[in-house]
Amino acid sequence: MKALSRRLVTFGLGAAALSGVRSAFAQGYPARPVRLVVPFPPGNMSDLISRLLVEEMQVRQRATLVVDNRAGATGSIGVQAVARAEPDGYTLLVSSNSPLTVNPAVRSDLPFDVMRDLTPVALLGWTGFLIVFSPDFPARNLAEAVAVMRAAPGKYLAANPGTGTTGHLITEMFSRLTGTKLQHAPYRGSSQALLDVSQGRVHMMIDAMTSSLPQVRGGLVKPLAVLSQRRSPLAPEVPSMPETGIAEVAQFEALAWTGILAPAQVSPQVVDYWNVQANALLGAPRFVERLAAMNVEAAPPGPPAPIWRRISPTPSG
Repeated sequence: MKALSRRLVTFGLGAAALSGVRSAFAQGYPARPVRLVVPFPPGNMSDLISRLLVEEMQVRQRATLVVDNRAGATGSIGVQAVARAEPDGYTLLVSSNSPLTVNPAVRSDLPFDVMRDLTPVALLGWTGFLIVFSPDFPARNLAEAVAVMRAAPGKYLAANPGTGTTGHLITEMFSRLTGTKLQHAPYRGSSQALLDVSQGRVHMMIDAMTSSLPQVRGGLVKPLAVLSQRRSPLAPEVPSMPETGIAEVAQFEALAWTGILAPAQVSPQVVDYWNVQANALLGAPRFVERLAAMNVEAAPPGPPAPIWRRISPTPSG
């Protein structure tokens, strides 16, 4: 689990082999719509950001983008579709870290190699994770909640958005660190899971802010901590992990990020083109504000590779 946590934060992608590739710019790239493959169903953070990209690029009249949701196998189906796509610049991947870092860490049978088959284009943004409980859970803070759950091993249910997802693994790590022996309740996504937390059918959930924070603001679930070393600007009222007073998790933190990738053999001009477009958006207050409205912190503009090493454990500090 320690090696996995390092990979979640510091995962880096190597430069792709680019020799022998015909430049898409010889035909006035982009000459036709560009497909954005999202390896999740609609409503996921990557999907929402992709649709925002579609709108913004239409406004700027730079290119026509089309979102293609390829959900399944915790994101592996969509990633494979891009890894095997023609590297002509007309198929890109917009994905969070889960299929790119978690899947390779826990599965040995993936039909692709992220390091070999994909090349990074741009980091777009990230969001933190909240630890939320049902409104009637008998605890005012996380230390009290952990004490309650430790006292009854195996009694309390922890929802997650699917087996093998980042949320699932983070919850398992939290359970082990705190010695709470939670029962894991996997769902197909966060919506139904959070609904069941709000109604007390399950007791708690660790979930990304893109989906959990609206429930918090609506008073449907009770937030007791953010999985970060500092309070998040998206939820400044929620204590950070060091503030919980629980020594076992004082250094525990996690982020979900979203970025753009392309097939490994794509032309460097294509990578540069989309990196420039992404950086222009990330430098535009309107785009940053729209990301914030989705509970996503915009990444600072930066180079295409190695983009994932630019993620700081405390991005807002």
